Amino acid sequence: MTRRINRRQALAELGLGTAALLLAGCGATHPSPAASGSTLAATWSDPTGDGTLTPGPGAALIDRTDLAPRSALGLELARIAHLTDAHILDAQSPARVTFLRRLGPPFNSTFRPQEALTGQVLNGAIKALNDFAPDAVIQGGDLIDNAQANELRQALNILQGGRILRASGNGPYVGVQEAADPDPFYYRPAIDAPLHPGLLSAALRPFHSPGLRAAVHPVLGDHDILVAGAIPPTPTTQAIATGNRAVWDLPTQLSIPSVHAAAASPDAIQAPTQINELIDELLTVPGVTVPADPRRRELSATEALADLHAPPGTPLLDYHFDVGPHLRVIVLDLVRRGGGSDGIVHPTQPAWLAAQLAAADDRWVIVVSHQPLDTTTEGAPALLTLLDHHPRTLAALYGHIHRNHITPRQAPNGGYWLIATASLIDYPQQARALRVRATADGGVALETWMLDNVPDDEGIGDISRALAYIDAQGGRPQGFSGTPLDRNVTLYRKAASAEAG
Repeated sequence: MTRRINRRQALAELGLGTAALLLAGCGATHPSPAASGSTLAATWSDPTGDGTLTPGPGAALIDRTDLAPRSALGLELARIAHLTDAHILDAQSPARVTFLRRLGPPFNSTFRPQEALTGQVLNGAIKALNDFAPDAVIQGGDLIDNAQANELRQALNILQGGRILRASGNGPYVGVQEAADPDPFYYRPAIDAPLHPGLLSAALRPFHSPGLRAAVHPVLGDHDILVAGAIPPTPTTQAIATGNRAVWDLPTQLSIPSVHAAAASPDAIQAPTQINELIDELLTVPGVTVPADPRRRELSATEALADLHAPPGTPLLDYHFDVGPHLRVIVLDLVRRGGGSDGIVHPTQPAWLAAQLAAADDRWVIVVSHQPLDTTTEGAPALLTLLDHHPRTLAALYGHIHRNHITPRQAPNGGYWLIATASLIDYPQQARALRVRATADGGVALETWMLDNVPDDEGIGDISRALAYIDAQGGRPQGFSGTPLDRNVTLYRKAASAEAG
Protein backbone atom coordinates (compact mmCIF):
# COMPACT_ATOMS: atom_id res chain seq x y z
CA MET A 1 0.00 0.00 0.00
CA THR A 2 1.27 3.51 -0.79
CA ARG A 3 0.22 6.99 0.10
CA ARG A 4 0.89 10.14 -1.85
CA ILE A 5 2.34 13.13 -0.09
CA ASN A 6 4.03 16.24 -1.33
CA ARG A 7 7.06 17.94 0.15
CA ARG A 8 5.10 20.47 2.21
CA GLN A 9 2.95 17.74 3.75
CA ALA A 10 5.98 15.61 4.60
CA LEU A 11 7.68 18.46 6.40
CA ALA A 12 4.54 19.46 8.24
CA GLU A 13 3.71 15.91 9.34
CA LEU A 14 7.14 14.96 10.57
CA GLY A 15 8.55 18.29 11.71
CA LEU A 16 11.90 17.63 10.06
CA GLY A 17 14.36 20.03 8.50
CA THR A 18 17.34 22.19 9.21
CA ALA A 19 15.60 23.93 12.09
CA ALA A 20 15.69 20.70 14.05
CA LEU A 21 19.39 20.29 13.30
CA LEU A 22 20.20 23.81 14.43
CA LEU A 23 18.08 23.64 17.56
CA ALA A 24 19.82 20.42 18.55
CA GLY A 25 22.92 22.46 19.24
CA CYS A 26 25.73 24.27 17.47
CA GLY A 27 28.68 22.70 19.22
CA ALA A 28 32.23 23.75 18.55
CA THR A 29 34.84 21.05 18.27
CA HIS A 30 37.72 20.42 20.69
CA PRO A 31 40.90 18.39 20.58
CA SER A 32 40.39 14.72 21.30
CA PRO A 33 40.51 14.11 25.05
CA ALA A 34 42.75 11.05 24.72
CA ALA A 35 45.54 10.75 22.18
CA SER A 36 44.96 6.99 22.14
CA GLY A 37 41.18 7.27 21.66
CA SER A 38 40.70 5.04 24.70
CA THR A 39 37.67 5.97 26.77
CA LEU A 40 39.44 4.45 29.77
CA ALA A 41 41.68 7.54 29.63
CA ALA A 42 39.17 10.24 28.60
CA THR A 43 35.68 10.66 27.21
CA TRP A 44 33.49 13.22 25.51
CA SER A 45 30.61 14.71 27.45
CA ASP A 46 27.94 17.41 27.21
CA PRO A 47 27.69 18.63 30.81
CA THR A 48 25.37 21.55 30.07
CA GLY A 49 23.15 19.72 27.59
CA ASP A 50 23.56 22.43 24.95
CA GLY A 51 24.88 20.11 22.25
CA THR A 52 28.54 20.99 22.76
CA LEU A 53 30.93 18.09 23.33
CA THR A 54 33.75 18.78 25.75
CA PRO A 55 36.59 16.63 27.12
CA GLY A 56 35.65 14.61 30.18
CA PRO A 57 37.32 12.11 32.51
CA GLY A 58 37.90 8.50 31.57
CA ALA A 59 35.36 5.76 32.33
CA ALA A 60 36.73 2.88 34.40
CA LEU A 61 35.69 -0.72 33.80
CA ILE A 62 32.55 -1.80 35.67
CA ASP A 63 32.23 -5.41 36.83
CA ARG A 64 29.23 -7.29 35.38
CA THR A 65 28.52 -10.46 37.30
CA ASP A 66 25.23 -11.45 35.64
CA LEU A 67 26.69 -14.83 34.62
CA ALA A 68 29.43 -15.42 37.18
CA PRO A 69 30.81 -13.87 40.35
CA ARG A 70 33.81 -11.61 40.27
CA SER A 71 37.14 -13.45 40.40
CA ALA A 72 40.72 -12.24 40.41
CA LEU A 73 42.01 -11.58 36.91
CA GLY A 74 45.00 -13.48 35.63
CA LEU A 75 46.78 -14.10 32.34
CA GLU A 76 45.69 -12.26 29.19
CA LEU A 77 44.57 -14.94 26.72
CA ALA A 78 43.74 -12.86 23.65
CA ARG A 79 43.23 -9.28 22.54
CA ILE A 80 40.90 -8.38 19.67
CA ALA A 81 39.02 -5.33 18.40
CA HIS A 82 35.63 -4.88 16.76
CA LEU A 83 35.22 -2.14 14.15
CA THR A 84 31.82 -2.07 12.46
CA ASP A 85 29.38 -0.09 10.31
CA ALA A 86 31.87 2.40 8.90
CA HIS A 87 29.50 3.03 5.95
CA ILE A 88 32.23 4.52 3.76
CA LEU A 89 30.09 6.33 1.24
CA ASP A 90 30.33 8.35 -1.92
CA ALA A 91 28.53 11.51 -0.83
CA GLN A 92 28.38 12.76 -4.42
CA SER A 93 26.83 9.63 -5.91
CA PRO A 94 23.61 10.12 -7.93
CA ALA A 95 22.45 6.80 -6.45
CA ARG A 96 21.86 8.47 -3.10
CA VAL A 97 18.25 9.32 -2.17
CA THR A 98 18.97 11.96 0.44
CA PHE A 99 15.52 13.53 0.17
CA LEU A 100 13.92 10.50 1.84
CA ARG A 101 15.48 11.65 5.12
CA ARG A 102 12.57 14.07 5.41
CA LEU A 103 10.23 11.15 5.97
CA GLY A 104 11.81 9.85 9.17
CA PRO A 105 12.26 6.15 10.03
CA PRO A 106 13.29 3.94 8.29
CA PHE A 107 14.86 6.53 5.99
CA ASN A 108 17.00 8.37 8.57
CA SER A 109 20.20 6.93 7.14
CA THR A 110 19.67 8.38 3.64
CA PHE A 111 21.31 11.65 4.74
CA ARG A 112 23.54 12.61 7.64
CA PRO A 113 25.23 16.01 8.14
CA GLN A 114 28.61 14.25 8.56
CA GLU A 115 28.26 11.90 5.62
CA ALA A 116 31.12 13.37 3.55
CA LEU A 117 33.63 12.59 6.33
CA THR A 118 33.35 8.81 6.66
CA GLY A 119 36.81 8.06 5.27
CA GLN A 120 38.54 10.31 7.79
CA VAL A 121 36.53 8.78 10.65
CA LEU A 122 37.61 5.26 9.67
CA ASN A 123 41.18 6.52 9.46
CA GLY A 124 40.90 7.93 12.99
CA ALA A 125 39.52 4.64 14.28
CA ILE A 126 42.52 2.85 12.79
CA LYS A 127 44.85 5.11 14.77
CA ALA A 128 43.03 4.21 18.00
CA LEU A 129 43.10 0.51 17.17
CA ASN A 130 46.81 0.59 16.41
CA ASP A 131 47.43 2.14 19.81
CA PHE A 132 45.42 -0.66 21.44
CA ALA A 133 47.59 -3.18 19.51
CA PRO A 134 45.16 -6.11 19.18
CA ASP A 135 46.09 -9.57 17.99
CA ALA A 136 43.31 -9.32 15.39
CA VAL A 137 40.73 -6.78 14.19
CA ILE A 138 37.22 -7.83 13.21
CA GLN A 139 35.75 -5.59 10.51
CA GLY A 140 32.12 -6.21 11.39
CA GLY A 141 30.27 -5.46 8.15
CA ASP A 142 28.61 -2.51 6.41
CA LEU A 143 32.11 -1.33 5.61
CA ILE A 144 30.50 0.60 2.76
CA ASP A 145 27.10 2.21 2.34
CA ASN A 146 25.71 1.59 -1.12
CA ALA A 147 27.40 -1.48 -2.65
CA GLN A 148 29.56 0.72 -4.93
CA ALA A 149 32.96 -0.43 -6.17
CA ASN A 150 34.60 2.94 -5.50
CA GLU A 151 33.35 2.90 -1.90
CA LEU A 152 34.83 -0.53 -1.27
CA ARG A 153 38.13 0.33 -2.94
CA GLN A 154 38.55 3.44 -0.80
CA ALA A 155 37.57 1.58 2.39
CA LEU A 156 40.02 -1.26 1.76
CA ASN A 157 42.78 1.22 0.93
CA ILE A 158 42.21 2.98 4.26
CA LEU A 159 42.39 -0.32 6.12
CA GLN A 160 45.57 -1.32 4.27
CA GLY A 161 47.26 2.08 4.56
CA GLY A 162 48.87 4.56 2.18
CA ARG A 163 47.78 7.68 0.31
CA ILE A 164 43.99 7.79 0.15
CA LEU A 165 42.29 9.48 -2.78
CA ARG A 166 38.72 10.74 -3.01
CA ALA A 167 35.95 8.25 -3.65
CA SER A 168 34.69 9.74 -6.92
CA GLY A 169 34.59 12.82 -9.10
CA ASN A 170 37.51 14.91 -10.28
CA GLY A 171 36.33 18.43 -9.50
CA PRO A 172 34.85 20.26 -6.51
CA TYR A 173 32.15 18.72 -4.34
CA VAL A 174 28.82 18.45 -6.15
CA GLY A 175 25.95 17.48 -3.92
CA VAL A 176 23.22 18.52 -1.53
CA GLN A 177 25.62 20.06 1.00
CA GLU A 178 27.20 22.60 -1.35
CA ALA A 179 26.62 26.26 -0.45
CA ALA A 180 24.90 26.89 -3.79
CA ASP A 181 22.12 24.41 -3.00
CA PRO A 182 19.16 26.59 -1.98
CA ASP A 183 17.44 23.84 0.01
CA PRO A 184 17.81 24.63 3.76
CA PHE A 185 16.86 21.08 4.75
CA TYR A 186 20.42 19.85 4.22
CA TYR A 187 23.30 20.97 6.44
CA ARG A 188 25.65 23.10 4.30
CA PRO A 189 28.88 23.61 6.28
CA ALA A 190 29.88 26.82 4.48
CA ILE A 191 26.67 28.72 5.36
CA ASP A 192 24.83 26.83 8.13
CA ALA A 193 25.65 26.61 11.82
CA PRO A 194 27.94 25.18 13.04
CA LEU A 195 30.03 26.89 10.37
CA HIS A 196 32.91 24.93 8.88
CA PRO A 197 33.96 26.79 5.71
CA GLY A 198 36.12 24.64 3.49
CA LEU A 199 35.04 21.38 5.15
CA LEU A 200 33.82 19.78 1.92
CA SER A 201 37.06 20.65 0.16
CA ALA A 202 39.02 19.20 3.05
CA ALA A 203 36.91 16.05 2.92
CA LEU A 204 37.92 15.51 -0.71
CA ARG A 205 41.65 16.10 -0.26
CA PRO A 206 43.98 13.08 -0.26
CA PHE A 207 45.11 11.93 3.17
CA HIS A 208 47.44 9.33 4.58
CA SER A 209 46.29 6.21 6.39
CA PRO A 210 48.69 4.31 8.65
CA GLY A 211 46.77 1.11 7.91
CA LEU A 212 45.86 -1.46 10.51
CA ARG A 213 48.91 -3.20 11.92
CA ALA A 214 46.91 -6.26 12.99
CA ALA A 215 45.31 -8.77 10.64
CA VAL A 216 41.82 -7.72 9.53
CA HIS A 217 39.01 -10.30 9.45
CA PRO A 218 35.91 -9.15 7.52
CA VAL A 219 32.23 -9.82 8.18
CA LEU A 220 29.69 -9.29 5.41
CA GLY A 221 26.98 -6.68 5.99
CA ASP A 222 23.81 -5.92 4.08
CA HIS A 223 25.09 -2.55 2.77
CA ASP A 224 28.19 -4.25 1.38
CA ILE A 225 26.23 -6.05 -1.35
CA LEU A 226 22.74 -4.46 -1.36
CA VAL A 227 21.83 -1.00 -2.65
CA ALA A 228 20.96 1.08 0.44
CA GLY A 229 21.25 -2.19 2.35
CA ALA A 230 17.91 -3.25 0.89
CA ILE A 231 17.94 -4.45 -2.73
CA PRO A 232 20.35 -6.31 -5.02
CA PRO A 233 21.81 -4.18 -7.82
CA THR A 234 19.77 -4.12 -11.02
CA PRO A 235 20.45 -2.65 -14.48
CA THR A 236 18.34 0.34 -13.43
CA THR A 237 20.27 1.02 -10.22
CA GLN A 238 23.56 0.49 -12.07
CA ALA A 239 22.58 3.11 -14.65
CA ILE A 240 21.63 5.57 -11.92
CA ALA A 241 24.87 5.05 -9.97
CA THR A 242 27.17 5.53 -12.97
CA GLY A 243 25.02 8.18 -14.67
CA ASN A 244 24.84 11.96 -14.48
CA ARG A 245 21.34 12.52 -13.11
CA ALA A 246 20.54 12.89 -9.41
CA VAL A 247 17.38 13.71 -7.46
CA TRP A 248 18.02 16.01 -4.51
CA ASP A 249 14.56 17.31 -3.64
CA LEU A 250 11.53 15.39 -2.40
CA PRO A 251 9.47 15.01 -5.59
CA THR A 252 5.94 16.39 -5.55
CA GLN A 253 3.32 13.65 -5.19
CA LEU A 254 5.92 10.93 -4.77
CA SER A 255 4.49 7.53 -3.85
CA ILE A 256 6.08 6.58 -0.55
CA PRO A 257 6.11 2.84 0.21
CA SER A 258 4.54 1.80 3.51
CA VAL A 259 7.72 0.23 4.87
CA HIS A 260 8.75 -0.25 8.46
CA ALA A 261 12.02 -0.23 10.32
CA ALA A 262 12.92 -3.53 11.92
CA ALA A 263 13.56 -3.17 15.63
CA ALA A 264 17.10 -4.45 15.20
CA SER A 265 18.39 -1.78 12.83
CA PRO A 266 18.15 1.99 12.41
CA ASP A 267 18.28 1.71 8.62
CA ALA A 268 16.37 -1.52 8.00
CA ILE A 269 14.13 -1.36 4.95
CA GLN A 270 12.19 -4.59 4.66
CA ALA A 271 10.29 -4.10 1.39
CA PRO A 272 12.70 -4.57 -1.54
CA THR A 273 9.90 -4.80 -4.11
CA GLN A 274 8.40 -1.51 -3.01
CA ILE A 275 11.81 0.16 -3.02
CA ASN A 276 12.28 -0.96 -6.63
CA GLU A 277 8.92 0.61 -7.46
CA LEU A 278 10.08 3.85 -5.84
CA ILE A 279 13.28 3.83 -7.90
CA ASP A 280 11.29 3.36 -11.10
CA GLU A 281 9.16 6.36 -10.18
CA LEU A 282 12.22 8.51 -9.51
CA LEU A 283 13.25 8.07 -13.15
CA THR A 284 10.28 10.22 -14.15
CA VAL A 285 10.68 13.16 -11.73
CA PRO A 286 12.81 16.31 -12.18
CA GLY A 287 16.49 15.90 -11.39
CA VAL A 288 19.81 17.73 -11.50
CA THR A 289 22.82 17.08 -13.70
CA VAL A 290 25.95 15.89 -11.88
CA PRO A 291 29.34 14.58 -13.06
CA ALA A 292 29.16 10.90 -13.97
CA ASP A 293 31.78 8.45 -12.78
CA PRO A 294 32.06 4.80 -13.93
CA ARG A 295 33.90 3.95 -10.69
CA ARG A 296 30.51 4.06 -8.97
CA ARG A 297 29.60 0.70 -10.48
CA GLU A 298 27.60 -1.46 -8.08
CA LEU A 299 29.16 -4.73 -6.97
CA SER A 300 27.68 -8.19 -7.19
CA ALA A 301 27.87 -10.36 -4.09
CA THR A 302 30.53 -12.50 -5.81
CA GLU A 303 32.71 -9.47 -6.54
CA ALA A 304 32.36 -8.11 -3.01
CA LEU A 305 33.32 -11.46 -1.49
CA ALA A 306 36.38 -11.65 -3.75
CA ASP A 307 37.49 -8.16 -2.73
CA LEU A 308 37.06 -9.18 0.92
CA HIS A 309 39.38 -12.14 0.20
CA ALA A 310 36.83 -14.91 0.59
CA PRO A 311 38.03 -18.23 -0.86
CA PRO A 312 37.16 -18.49 -4.59
CA GLY A 313 33.75 -20.00 -5.21
CA THR A 314 32.62 -19.49 -1.61
CA PRO A 315 28.94 -18.43 -1.61
CA LEU A 316 29.03 -17.26 2.03
CA LEU A 317 31.65 -15.42 4.06
CA ASP A 318 31.72 -18.11 6.76
CA TYR A 319 35.10 -18.96 8.27
CA HIS A 320 37.01 -19.14 11.54
CA PHE A 321 40.34 -17.98 12.86
CA ASP A 322 42.20 -18.69 16.06
CA VAL A 323 43.81 -16.07 18.25
CA GLY A 324 46.56 -18.02 19.94
CA PRO A 325 45.82 -21.28 21.73
CA HIS A 326 42.94 -19.97 23.85
CA LEU A 327 40.39 -18.29 21.53
CA ARG A 328 38.53 -19.26 18.36
CA VAL A 329 36.52 -16.64 16.46
CA ILE A 330 33.78 -17.96 14.17
CA VAL A 331 32.40 -15.60 11.51
CA LEU A 332 28.89 -16.07 10.10
CA ASP A 333 27.40 -14.44 6.99
CA LEU A 334 23.69 -13.71 7.60
CA VAL A 335 23.06 -11.39 4.65
CA ARG A 336 19.97 -11.94 2.50
CA ARG A 337 21.06 -12.20 -1.10
CA GLY A 338 17.54 -11.47 -2.37
CA GLY A 339 17.16 -8.20 -0.47
CA GLY A 340 16.13 -6.93 2.94
CA SER A 341 18.47 -5.86 5.70
CA ASP A 342 17.55 -8.25 8.50
CA GLY A 343 19.52 -11.46 8.91
CA ILE A 344 18.79 -14.97 7.70
CA VAL A 345 20.45 -18.27 8.56
CA HIS A 346 21.38 -20.12 5.37
CA PRO A 347 20.66 -23.87 5.11
CA THR A 348 24.28 -25.02 5.39
CA GLN A 349 25.16 -22.94 8.43
CA PRO A 350 23.86 -25.02 11.39
CA ALA A 351 25.92 -28.07 10.41
CA TRP A 352 28.91 -25.93 9.57
CA LEU A 353 28.77 -24.13 12.93
CA ALA A 354 28.43 -27.43 14.78
CA ALA A 355 31.62 -28.66 13.11
CA GLN A 356 33.50 -25.47 13.96
CA LEU A 357 32.45 -25.67 17.60
CA ALA A 358 33.48 -29.31 17.84
CA ALA A 359 36.89 -28.50 16.40
CA ALA A 360 37.48 -25.61 18.83
CA ASP A 361 38.74 -28.12 21.43
CA ASP A 362 39.46 -26.30 24.68
CA ARG A 363 39.48 -22.81 23.18
CA TRP A 364 36.92 -20.23 24.22
CA VAL A 365 34.62 -19.25 21.34
CA ILE A 366 33.36 -15.88 20.14
CA VAL A 367 30.87 -15.96 17.27
CA VAL A 368 30.66 -12.86 15.07
CA SER A 369 27.92 -11.85 12.63
CA HIS A 370 26.77 -8.53 11.24
CA GLN A 371 23.11 -8.90 12.20
CA PRO A 372 22.35 -9.99 15.78
CA LEU A 373 21.57 -13.68 16.14
CA ASP A 374 18.98 -13.18 18.87
CA THR A 375 16.77 -11.00 16.63
CA THR A 376 17.33 -12.86 13.36
CA THR A 377 13.94 -14.48 12.81
CA GLU A 378 14.72 -17.04 10.11
CA GLY A 379 16.83 -19.98 11.24
CA ALA A 380 18.61 -18.42 14.20
CA PRO A 381 17.16 -20.73 16.91
CA ALA A 382 19.19 -23.63 15.51
CA LEU A 383 22.42 -21.65 15.82
CA LEU A 384 21.58 -20.32 19.26
CA THR A 385 20.85 -23.84 20.49
CA LEU A 386 24.34 -24.90 19.42
CA LEU A 387 25.90 -21.94 21.21
CA ASP A 388 23.72 -22.47 24.30
CA HIS A 389 25.12 -25.98 24.76
CA HIS A 390 28.74 -25.52 23.76
CA PRO A 391 30.76 -25.46 27.01
CA ARG A 392 33.10 -22.67 25.95
CA THR A 393 30.84 -20.12 24.25
CA LEU A 394 32.03 -16.76 25.55
CA ALA A 395 30.21 -14.18 23.41
CA ALA A 396 28.23 -13.44 20.27
CA LEU A 397 29.48 -10.19 18.76
CA TYR A 398 27.60 -8.11 16.19
CA GLY A 399 27.00 -4.67 14.66
CA HIS A 400 24.07 -3.59 12.46
CA ILE A 401 22.06 -1.83 15.16
CA HIS A 402 24.57 1.07 15.43
CA ARG A 403 24.31 0.85 19.21
CA ASN A 404 26.51 -0.15 22.13
CA HIS A 405 24.61 -2.90 23.92
CA ILE A 406 25.61 -5.84 26.12
CA THR A 407 23.15 -8.48 27.33
CA PRO A 408 23.76 -11.72 29.23
CA ARG A 409 22.21 -14.83 27.66
CA GLN A 410 21.28 -17.47 30.21
CA ALA A 411 21.91 -20.94 28.79
CA PRO A 412 22.61 -24.55 29.84
CA ASN A 413 26.34 -24.01 29.32
CA GLY A 414 26.44 -21.31 32.00
CA GLY A 415 25.53 -18.50 29.66
CA TYR A 416 27.41 -16.09 27.44
CA TRP A 417 27.38 -12.45 26.41
CA LEU A 418 25.59 -10.79 23.47
CA ILE A 419 27.69 -7.75 22.55
CA ALA A 420 26.82 -5.02 20.05
CA THR A 421 29.26 -2.31 18.99
CA ALA A 422 28.20 1.14 17.85
CA SER A 423 28.80 2.30 14.29
CA LEU A 424 31.45 4.66 12.95
CA ILE A 425 28.86 6.54 10.88
CA ASP A 426 26.48 7.61 13.68
CA TYR A 427 27.24 9.05 17.08
CA PRO A 428 29.17 7.95 19.16
CA GLN A 429 31.39 6.77 16.25
CA GLN A 430 33.30 4.23 18.32
CA ALA A 431 35.08 0.90 17.95
CA ARG A 432 35.36 -1.71 20.71
CA ALA A 433 38.45 -3.14 22.40
CA LEU A 434 38.14 -6.65 23.88
CA ARG A 435 40.64 -8.44 26.10
CA VAL A 436 40.10 -12.05 27.23
CA ARG A 437 41.62 -12.92 30.59
CA ALA A 438 41.75 -16.05 32.71
CA THR A 439 40.27 -15.83 36.21
CA ALA A 440 41.40 -17.39 39.45
CA ASP A 441 38.32 -19.64 39.69
CA GLY A 442 39.07 -21.32 36.35
CA GLY A 443 36.65 -19.18 34.40
CA VAL A 444 37.28 -16.29 32.08
CA ALA A 445 36.63 -12.55 31.95
CA LEU A 446 36.11 -10.36 28.92
CA GLU A 447 37.30 -6.80 29.48
CA THR A 448 35.82 -4.46 26.89
CA TRP A 449 35.89 -0.71 26.40
CA MET A 450 35.16 1.84 23.69
CA LEU A 451 37.67 3.59 21.43
CA ASP A 452 36.99 7.04 19.97
CA ASN A 453 38.44 7.94 16.59
CA VAL A 454 41.67 9.95 16.74
CA PRO A 455 41.38 12.83 14.24
CA ASP A 456 44.02 14.07 11.83
CA ASP A 457 45.72 17.46 12.03
CA GLU A 458 42.69 19.12 10.44
CA GLY A 459 40.43 17.74 13.16
CA ILE A 460 37.93 16.27 10.69
CA GLY A 461 37.17 13.34 12.98
CA ASP A 462 36.24 15.72 15.79
CA ILE A 463 34.04 17.73 13.43
CA SER A 464 32.29 14.56 12.30
CA ARG A 465 31.67 13.49 15.91
CA ALA A 466 30.25 16.92 16.77
CA LEU A 467 27.96 16.93 13.73
CA ALA A 468 26.80 13.39 14.48
CA TYR A 469 26.05 14.44 18.06
CA ILE A 470 23.75 17.29 17.03
CA ASP A 471 22.05 15.31 14.27
CA ALA A 472 18.39 15.58 15.26
CA GLN A 473 17.60 12.09 13.94
CA GLY A 474 20.94 10.51 14.79
CA GLY A 475 22.71 8.57 17.49
CA ARG A 476 22.20 10.91 20.43
CA PRO A 477 18.36 11.02 20.42
CA GLN A 478 18.28 7.29 19.66
CA GLY A 479 20.63 6.44 22.52
CA PHE A 480 23.23 4.68 20.40
CA SER A 481 25.92 5.26 23.03
CA GLY A 482 24.13 2.82 25.31
CA THR A 483 24.39 2.89 29.08
CA PRO A 484 27.62 2.65 31.10
CA LEU A 485 26.94 -1.10 31.38
CA ASP A 486 27.09 -1.36 27.57
CA ARG A 487 30.50 0.25 27.21
CA ASN A 488 33.46 -0.09 29.58
CA VAL A 489 32.88 -3.29 31.52
CA THR A 490 34.40 -6.55 32.70
CA LEU A 491 32.17 -9.50 31.80
CA TYR A 492 32.63 -12.63 33.92
CA ARG A 493 31.99 -16.17 32.68
CA LYS A 494 32.08 -19.39 34.71
CA ALA A 495 34.54 -22.19 34.09
CA ALA A 496 33.64 -24.49 31.22
CA SER A 497 31.43 -27.42 32.19
CA ALA A 498 31.92 -30.77 30.49
CA GLU A 499 28.25 -31.56 31.08
CA ALA A 500 27.05 -28.47 29.17
CA GLY A 501 27.47 -30.05 25.78
